[in-house]
Amino acid sequence: MASIKNLKKDINNVLGGIIEGVDIVEAANGTATYSKEGLAIIDEVFVAFDELIAKINKNDVENKKAHFKEVRNDLETKATKLVEDLNNLA
Repeated sequence: MASIKNLKKDINNVLGGIIEGVDIVEAANGTATYSKEGLAIIDEVFVAFDELIAKINKNDVENKKAHFKEVRNDLETKATKLVEDLNNLA
């Protein structure tokens, strides 16, 4: 299904962008290594990625369209929280 492929790409792009944002903030702060807060955000990104991919790969779903819509909403919610954390890092 093309929609599953696109959803996985969206997850990669959104969460990858957040990690890139942490890199930019850390570089702007002039640190050579990640701060504890930056590492915590990156860890949260990996946890969110694993959870979302596990939901996508779930096979015993009755209504696939509603299920993927729920996954997309979860992505939006998790990404919004992570971006707020990123903004507080700056």
